[in-house]
Amino acid sequence: MTTRPAKHSLTLHGHRTSVSLEPEFWDAFRTIAAERATPLNALAAEIDALRRGEEGLASAIRVFCLNHYRRP
Repeated sequence: MTTRPAKHSLTLHGHRTSVSLEPEFWDAFRTIAAERATPLNALAAEIDALRRGEEGLASAIRVFCLNHYRRP
């Protein structure tokens, strides 16, 4: 099953940026932010700060979500 990515705007470090993620990843990302009682933009900024090299923010968020749910 393939779901088309949905584009949403986030504010990182005072700048607006658009991120395209599949709806399932948006749901997971929002759920994780809520579990941590962290605003979505703040969580995105944390993930952004940890990115390495040429990794895109959308890819970093997907990997973050995957790793979150893989943890025991």
